[in-house]
Amino acid sequence: MRLKLTIAYDGRPYAGYAIQPNGDTIQARLENALAEVLKQPIRVHHAGRTDAGVHAAGQVVHFDAPDGSSMNPYNYLPALNTKLPATIRVMDCEEVAPDFHARFSAIDKTYLYRLSLAPILPPLDAGLAWHLPRQLDPETLQTALGYYVGEHDFRCFAANRGNESEETDYVRRISEAKFVEQADGYLLRFTGDGFLYKMVRLLTGSAVQAAQGRLRLDDLAELVKSPASQARKAPLCAPPDGLTLLQVRYA
Repeated sequence: MRLKLTIAYDGRPYAGYAIQPNGDTIQARLENALAEVLKQPIRVHHAGRTDAGVHAAGQVVHFDAPDGSSMNPYNYLPALNTKLPATIRVMDCEEVAPDFHARFSAIDKTYLYRLSLAPILPPLDAGLAWHLPRQLDPETLQTALGYYVGEHDFRCFAANRGNESEETDYVRRISEAKFVEQADGYLLRFTGDGFLYKMVRLLTGSAVQAAQGRLRLDDLAELVKSPASQARKAPLCAPPDGLTLLQVRYA
């Protein structure tokens, strides 16, 4: 039986989602909890990796229950949540088709990025928003975000992992890039068929710099429309604090 888990977590205490040799990660915590419940090692496959400090409300993973296991999908929620720290929670568990894959079956993903323009960042918002006491121009912010919509080569908005090659595919389709105004700032929303390493943070940082008058809109447009001719990356990677993986959508 193949099972799909929807996971929520506070990314602040962790070195990221994916297992690392010398870091406390969400994937390691989840696999350890599954091993305790099912009495054998279990490998989970994820929709995408999130960086250290990045949060999730709807991360998706799948795994195959071992032969002979008769546990009802609903029973995984209390069984796993008692083994996990309060900063990680399994929100849903359901049986899926044998060919379902958390990453390759996804249609799109949606990320939110919270900007706080409050003069002083409240302590309860620490690690949950990018504090920008300098005001932004909302019209320029929306113009900048609008450049991202559509299918583009986003190589200028991808950090290097060290495994890039000439065959690396940087083309992604962004169907939504917009913001809503909140009492203390803005909430940016990005939806696309996939995102490169640190891509949302680089898109956010560039849009913010444009809205602050630190980056010309023409220069931002060139990074999107003519990436192969650019000898530089996007100028600013936003901090992980305000970023949350909201949901992963499937057919």
